[in-house]
Amino acid sequence: MDYPLKKSFTNKPHTARSTLKAVQDIFFPRSCIQCSGPVEDSPYLYICKNCLGFLILAHPPNCKRCGYPFLADKILSKNCPHCAELNPNYSRGYTLCLAKKTGRQLIHNLKYNNGLYVMKDLESIIQQLPHLKKICQDAILVPVPLHPTKFRERGFNQSQAFAQVLQKTLNANIQVKNILIRTRFTRSQTALSREQRKQNIRNAFALSANIKLGFEKKYILIDDVFTTGSTANACAKVLKKAGIQTIELITLGHG
Repeated sequence: MDYPLKKSFTNKPHTARSTLKAVQDIFFPRSCIQCSGPVEDSPYLYICKNCLGFLILAHPPNCKRCGYPFLADKILSKNCPHCAELNPNYSRGYTLCLAKKTGRQLIHNLKYNNGLYVMKDLESIIQQLPHLKKICQDAILVPVPLHPTKFRERGFNQSQAFAQVLQKTLNANIQVKNILIRTRFTRSQTALSREQRKQNIRNAFALSANIKLGFEKKYILIDDVFTTGSTANACAKVLKKAGIQTIELITLGHG
């Protein structure tokens, strides 16, 4: 007799939220981040049904260094062309999606359009990649830090927001710790070559003061995009130098 009462009680907030969402959609219809068209009959809040096909998730198997998904039936080369020149200071890399078309717009909106509203769609993506739960089980997630100037400009750290969504969605005894700081302001990496990126972020990261490290734990660096891996690798170098034995990497997008 208690079961229907509990079921009815727990359904009420959900029903109220669903009703509110329906009313909001009438007066403030949601637009797709890719095509700007209306979002209807889609499992996502800000990706329409048509643009859903341009969102390529990084299901296994993947490159072990950068997480790029092997999209062909056979791997033609032992060396992934996306990270062949990278000598990683971490042991394994993963990514959620390709940073192309819809995936690129997802990241762009998060970083540059104050796009914390896309977090719900990010939760949906994470839920479709069940291998992430095992990877993050009992791990410490370490967001790649922003310089204080950039943080004030943006208002939040997109890598930390991503880490918090992973923590919330996976429910795998995950901790999020800001144990790294950016010691100097660096120019944007976007227009730089691979070598220029390495030079740009050289000695740009350090451990936060008074940090206690658990050397038996797995530490996973969290970044928004893997392009050449220079930024994440510089952060991993700091952790490795501090004595951390197990370091991995998860990025939101690749490319």
